[in-house]
Amino acid sequence: MNDLPPFSHTPADEISSVHDRVVSSFLKHKTRTIEYRLKQLRSLYWGIKDEEPALTEALKLDLGKSAYEAYLSEIGWCLNDILFVCTNLEKWMKDESAPDIPLTNLLMRPRIRKDPLGAVLIIGAYNFPYQLTLGPLIGAIAAGCTAVIKPSENAPHAARIMQHIVEQSLDSEAYRVVQGAIPETTALLEQKWDKIFYTGNATVGKIIAKKAAETLTPVTLELGGRNPAIVSKNADTKLAARRVLWTKLFNAGQVCVSQNYVMVDREVLPAFLHELGVALKEFQPKGAKDNEDYSHIINERQWSRLKTMLDSTNGKVIYGGHADKETLLFEPTVVQVESADDALIKEESFGPLIPILPVSNLEEAIRTANEVHATPLGLYTFGTNAENAKVLAETRSGGATMNDAMFHASMPTLAFGGVGDSGQGAYRGKSSFDSFTHRRSVTQTPGWMEGMLAVRYPPYTAEKLKKLKQMQDLKPDFDRQGKVKRSLLWLLLSMGGKGTTSVGVRWAVLVSLVAIGSRLVASR
Repeated sequence: MNDLPPFSHTPADEISSVHDRVVSSFLKHKTRTIEYRLKQLRSLYWGIKDEEPALTEALKLDLGKSAYEAYLSEIGWCLNDILFVCTNLEKWMKDESAPDIPLTNLLMRPRIRKDPLGAVLIIGAYNFPYQLTLGPLIGAIAAGCTAVIKPSENAPHAARIMQHIVEQSLDSEAYRVVQGAIPETTALLEQKWDKIFYTGNATVGKIIAKKAAETLTPVTLELGGRNPAIVSKNADTKLAARRVLWTKLFNAGQVCVSQNYVMVDREVLPAFLHELGVALKEFQPKGAKDNEDYSHIINERQWSRLKTMLDSTNGKVIYGGHADKETLLFEPTVVQVESADDALIKEESFGPLIPILPVSNLEEAIRTANEVHATPLGLYTFGTNAENAKVLAETRSGGATMNDAMFHASMPTLAFGGVGDSGQGAYRGKSSFDSFTHRRSVTQTPGWMEGMLAVRYPPYTAEKLKKLKQMQDLKPDFDRQGKVKRSLLWLLLSMGGKGTTSVGVRWAVLVSLVAIGSRLVASR
């Protein structure tokens, strides 16, 4: 890290030329070939691999993140992502056969072509600076786009090493890094991009979406939310406590998809709180202070925000509560609250605060979750299969994990994204490729078909209209009351069954009876 230049903002008057360079590079079409894309991805892999010590050190300096968490959720994540993409890229790039095409149109060879969107802007976040900045970049490269990345200025050491890796590993005409804060981001948003990919809070997300709308630029917004966890009376309280607590220890709770509050059935509340205490002593036997596994809060502003939330609660602190402004330490803090209007639930904490809200039953928990935030980024439910299914059926969220916390978000090849005001669009694995790809519908009409197409040309006659209807009109399988009509042939073949399963069972029984009858006849 000492060999790298200090963190410095990109001069604002250079940003338009950076944009123009990556646009020009895309228009030369060199990024479209699979050979070019694989070369860039493989070079990026070794760039990350060779700088693993510096990448780990940067995360320690910015967030106090342990080497274990750094590798698990950042360095190893990006390396594996690149290898997964390289293995599957040729398959993803191939044209797809268009589905649901009428027989008469198959002669036009309808297909879906995968085209890169163009020059894209990627704005990263500080909590997982590599995963949330280089991760989308991997998808952009795979899709054949050129890109500018803007790392978070709140993690300056990580931003420095990312710039070094990009400059040393990738084509400088196609992939660039812009450093800075609000002025530099504003200058970037003044440029016309083919897509903007942003990870961060909803307030900035709205600004970006509004600016992008001025030029009809598509966006992917990876935001956050007041994610609920629900512990029913039938849950395994020990497992629920351990799994819920882990998400708030990981990166000191600075995880957009971790639960913001936990609703616990009153019947198991004492047991759940006890198990939280047991798990906390196991995970941090000497406490949070000087714990090498436990991150600190990113900066003083975010620390103060968390402290204000804790000071404003009407709840009772059960565990933790200590915070040190000088070291940016904030202990994992369990607080029992009595209202969904409590300060710890009304806002997203994005930190190690764990408010526990007692509820009388599952229905109350579901109702409260929908009232607090109708479309959170994540939702976590602990209970029986039937209870978990009920929660999923009566709520919405970007993703969900049953009987665990944020596990769906830890699967690097599973599509990840929000819904409603927790985000739009998804990425990771193939979804990262899709995020930066335009699915272009293509047909090709043979010249010899001209006679068959004569029906479309003027003058339009009654005979042509009749022929057109014969060629393209579909027939409804329902009557005016909406009741499905069945032909005599169907009734005979289905033997009165109403669905595929019942028809199959009836045929299986018939075949069995015929087989038994045949054996009886043969035995005589």
